[in-house]
Amino acid sequence: MLDMILSQAVNGLVLGFLYVLIAVGLSIIFGLLGIVNFAHGAFFAVGAYVALVLAREFGWWAALLAPLVTGALGMLVEIVLIRHLYGKEPLLGLILTFALALLFEAVLRMIFGGAPLPFSAPRFLSGFVEYGPVLLTKYRMFVLLVTVTALVAFWAFLTYTPFGRIIRAGSRDAEMVGLLGINLPVVFSFVFGIGCLLAGLAGLLAAPLWTVTPTMAASAIMPAFVIVTIGGLGSYAGAIVAGLLVGVTIAMTIQFQPEWSGAAMYVLMAAILLVRPRGLFGEKWERFE
Repeated sequence: MLDMILSQAVNGLVLGFLYVLIAVGLSIIFGLLGIVNFAHGAFFAVGAYVALVLAREFGWWAALLAPLVTGALGMLVEIVLIRHLYGKEPLLGLILTFALALLFEAVLRMIFGGAPLPFSAPRFLSGFVEYGPVLLTKYRMFVLLVTVTALVAFWAFLTYTPFGRIIRAGSRDAEMVGLLGINLPVVFSFVFGIGCLLAGLAGLLAAPLWTVTPTMAASAIMPAFVIVTIGGLGSYAGAIVAGLLVGVTIAMTIQFQPEWSGAAMYVLMAAILLVRPRGLFGEKWERFE
């Protein structure tokens, strides 16, 4: 029983880190741009489909370009559509991004059909890895290493680079950053692209684990919103901790009470918000007071 629990907990960590990639992108977009991006899950699905096409046409290694393609698409969407919503009624952003999510799903369904498409992991990652009582597939171990590396690299980018400091400062007071002479439109486009790139990376990594379908966006966006809420708006550490909590909670619920797996993360969110209404690492921001 203990061996089974440990293996399932590690599987939950893999799922949690995938959710963290999506949630971090969603969080930085909201923190700097003030846009609640309901289309974020659609970029996750786009990343999976772009990876599928590249792998079929050019081999699995070409699929690694999928996050970059997704990020570029996100920047284009920001320049053409999202940019016109800054400083306007927040409801307009909700409506537009929700419409974008529906549009992306319809386009994917029109191009690829509604049937699930298989996407196999590369051959060198087939098989299992055993660490004591923990049994894990090589691909899940690969996903775990890639997601941790990506999150550490992104944290280092935000902490130690000038552009990262601009992003962190802008998330607190974008107007003041603009007064310092920084080109905010360029920063906004870049941040939206980074958020979409992280969602595309999650889509690439999740494609061999999940079935690639146009509706996979819905299975990504809701956990991302739950994680951002649990962790606290704008908190990088909060998104990571909350993502791991959600992943392990879902994995354990699937193991012991499968019928409750769909509701488990919402119960977790309600329990935490009763104790910490701002989330685990939520801060008191003037803009919300």
